[in-house]
Amino acid sequence: MAGFAVGDAAGVPDTAAVLEAFDALERRMWSGRAAAYAASFARLCAHPVPALLDAAAVGPGSAVLDVGTGTGAAAAAACARDARVTAVDAEPSMLAEARRNAPAAEVRAATLPELPFADASFDAVVGNFVINHVGRQRAAVAELRRVLRPGGRLALTAWATPAPPGQALLGRAVEAAGVPRPAHLPPPPAALQALGSPDGFTALLTAGGLHDAQCRTLRWDHRTTEEEWWSGPAARVAFLGELLHSQPPAVRTRVRREFGRLAEEFRTADGGLALPHAALLVSARR
Repeated sequence: MAGFAVGDAAGVPDTAAVLEAFDALERRMWSGRAAAYAASFARLCAHPVPALLDAAAVGPGSAVLDVGTGTGAAAAAACARDARVTAVDAEPSMLAEARRNAPAAEVRAATLPELPFADASFDAVVGNFVINHVGRQRAAVAELRRVLRPGGRLALTAWATPAPPGQALLGRAVEAAGVPRPAHLPPPPAALQALGSPDGFTALLTAGGLHDAQCRTLRWDHRTTEEEWWSGPAARVAFLGELLHSQPPAVRTRVRREFGRLAEEFRTADGGLALPHAALLVSARR
């Protein structure tokens, strides 16, 4: 999920300390969260996978790296295309989910921007909503380029900004409840802001030595329920879950009340929610 939503402003200068604090927060936020993520946000994040694999030209026999595989949605879909898939993630609970969901893939522990593979190992590299969870993004892209074979393709997704109102629903509830950003949650790196724009996202790949970078916007309505959507932050998933967890019970109750009020904007005839979302899909070749 999109990580930062409360008091982001324009980020802060990307010093080594800022990037280290960001990466440490990411590791803490996702530690042991795979089951809760699978029950809440995983289906949303899987939506761009077919387009992501198409952009990377993943097909039968392709040697594919799925970096930041999470619960393994992209890895499983690539295996279904008869590709030879390696999937990596930094979080052990995610690796366990990925092994179950993509049993034909080789699933390994690894953390960007350092990957345990030789140069030019893969025909295609994909990363579904992972680059926005990495502090040193330029180093990460350079590493992804390194493991690509000449002519191979890289495809990445990130959430678009400004976010559609349904995509921002949880953040809007936090803000409506008057919850400030806690001091112990570090602000995002300034470079993170650029990922939300097509120009910024393509520039990141071009700066990393890739060619013919192109970006398109994917838009869709995510169908869910109020209970399912609230279950993510309630289980401490992602940044807003971490923020919510740091609040006293009365404040969490107030946020939940505001969430229910704002959710009415997206109520469907069957009582569920239809939440407009937008993501950027960028691809390039080595």
